Amino acid sequence: MSAADSQTFAYLGPVGTFTEAALAKITCDSDVKVPYANVTAALNAVRKGEADFALVPIENSVEGVVARTLDELAIGDPLTIAGEVTLPVTFAFMIKPGATTINRIGTHPHAESQCRSYIAAKYPHAEIVPTNSTSAAAEAVSKGDLDAAIASNAAASHFGLEIREDNIGDNAGAVTRFICAQKPGWVPEPTGHDRTSMAVFIDIDHAGALLEILQVFAKHDVNLTFIQSRPTGRELGHYHFIIDVEGHISDAPVGKSIEELRSICDDIRFLGSYPREVRS
Repeated sequence: MSAADSQTFAYLGPVGTFTEAALAKITCDSDVKVPYANVTAALNAVRKGEADFALVPIENSVEGVVARTLDELAIGDPLTIAGEVTLPVTFAFMIKPGATTINRIGTHPHAESQCRSYIAAKYPHAEIVPTNSTSAAAEAVSKGDLDAAIASNAAASHFGLEIREDNIGDNAGAVTRFICAQKPGWVPEPTGHDRTSMAVFIDIDHAGALLEILQVFAKHDVNLTFIQSRPTGRELGHYHFIIDVEGHISDAPVGKSIEELRSICDDIRFLGSYPREVRS
């Protein structure tokens, strides 16, 4: 991030979320870390000047994209990405100590989708209650509002819950990618191992629209690492694409591609150039 000695970070809370664990990888003891109830609230903290950065999830290797994060970046008040963090995620099934009846299980929808086999085998008749985060589900169990939660070990520890079973995910190699959002204006220096993100808006959906965009990147030998279409919300037929490419905005191939796209697209929102995290 920037070079200041101490920063304030908003993140998807409450305490004990995977986002908090990811945040620990990029912050110092002197930094202030403030949990927010959902992705929009965390990002709004930056927009309002309550935080310097916000860390929120953007995609999971099993479940796919976090739609709210993509939409906030593309059509919410402008923010840019200062960096990214990845984190392996494992899930635990937790209850209040001594609890025996399991009728209502809370968790985030992404976590539920990654533990479907476990839930179907062990609790096929339980109601699954979606929550803003896995840790919010653990908090609800601690308050007696839910019978059980699927969350992180850290959440169980923080809220005084008993882990009935650990590592219950269907995919042992699940990884979540998080982005660190900031107000526009500062772009990290190129490192030679960067990612550039953008939201590309087409005037109206038509045959070959995506091909036109892809041909521009191919012409300049720019490799795409992520692409996702999302509706603009205006009316049927209006879409935008969230696109990540290898390289920095200051790299000639990337810069030239974006300039050329401006001539064929309705609009382009630059979402940032930042170092890619290298996973071992």
